[in-house]
Amino acid sequence: MVSVKDFGAIGNGKTLNTVAFANAIQHIEQQGGGTLIVPVGTYLTGAIKLCSNLTLVIEQNATLLFSDNEQDYPIVHSRWEGVKQDVYMPCIYGQHLENVTITGGGKIDGNGAKWWHTFRHNRDALKYPRPYLIGFDFCQRITIEKVFLTQSPSWTVHPMESNNVVIDNISILNPADSPNTDGINPESCRNVRISNCYIDVGDDCIAIKAGTEETADKSPCENILITNCNMIHGHGAVVLGSEMSGSIRNVTITNCVFQKTDRGVRFKTRRGRGGTISDITFSNIVMDEVLSAFVMNYYYYCGPKGNDPIVWNKDPMPINEATPACHNISFSNIIAKNVRAYAGFLYGIPESPIANISFDNIRISMQINAKAGEVDMFKGVKPEVGKGFFIENAQSVLFNNVIVDNVVSEPLCVKNSIDVYVNQSFVKQDGKLIKLKV
Repeated sequence: MVSVKDFGAIGNGKTLNTVAFANAIQHIEQQGGGTLIVPVGTYLTGAIKLCSNLTLVIEQNATLLFSDNEQDYPIVHSRWEGVKQDVYMPCIYGQHLENVTITGGGKIDGNGAKWWHTFRHNRDALKYPRPYLIGFDFCQRITIEKVFLTQSPSWTVHPMESNNVVIDNISILNPADSPNTDGINPESCRNVRISNCYIDVGDDCIAIKAGTEETADKSPCENILITNCNMIHGHGAVVLGSEMSGSIRNVTITNCVFQKTDRGVRFKTRRGRGGTISDITFSNIVMDEVLSAFVMNYYYYCGPKGNDPIVWNKDPMPINEATPACHNISFSNIIAKNVRAYAGFLYGIPESPIANISFDNIRISMQINAKAGEVDMFKGVKPEVGKGFFIENAQSVLFNNVIVDNVVSEPLCVKNSIDVYVNQSFVKQDGKLIKLKV
């Protein structure tokens, strides 16, 4: 066990300690592993590259404060928005490592304001994509716990092509308007457990990803458990996609609270992306003040090639390896209050309908006198308010014991879909309970 101060670090918030951290980690690596203590103080540093068999302990009342000078970030080859490319090294980074823990109760501050300003006003000035706050590529047995993460330059926690990842009891706070500051984004990972986390960010709170069509070696993101988490603001609470070309499967989300997120549950993909999202369960969820409770959008247009005709064309197209698919999805025991636009918006593509979806024991209350909003990034969509469920290009959809309150119009609109079943489900309009019908 060593302290970073043993290697000359000064915790005054002004002295750059990049060399001290590098020397301390090199020493631990030469010893075959060990513990590095960051004691009380504020330690300004550039990017930190970790080693295997390392426990990084950021003590309570200690802060890792990262430089906002891009020269303090070496270039590494990783992924940015699902595509392998050169990027600025994450503030804390590991590649091909095993047995790494970040813990201690302290703060990791990405100092992101300058990065956000440049991205908004002069993004061409950035030679490479902004750094993540914490990134692990091709790693095994990674634990991130009991730390406070804030002001991330872009995505906050990004494990990629890694196995056996535990993220527990962390808090993430990024400004609601900070660009691309997702909370936790496992990408092409296996066996991930995210639990007991508080996430309040400027983009998706948790987004599960698996690379885009531009990723040569496609790997699934699978065997994911998300439990006992609070998610605030952001464009979506739990999101699957849109980078899903390697497929996403075997995901359980349970015992969570979503508050003031644009969307509660959000699936997003498009033609050209390929891949399959399957075997997903959401249960025991409470949502409050969301734009829409459930969104499954096959016409998501953000990102490169998003305006290509195949992305927005509503006619059937040939099925090939670039055709996305989504099936075997279960939603149960969910309460959503003060929903503004849609109770649910499910829009597949005609050649690959959303399939085998169930809604069981769902209570949704639309917000009275709500402000209209756009349900998702969908070409031609207009702001709506007080809508029920909209379903197009789907098959085998079951509503059981579903009640939607305060619907303004279209309690259940079904188009170009087959085998949509409704059992003991109702909407409440003008104080009257009306049985939901297809």
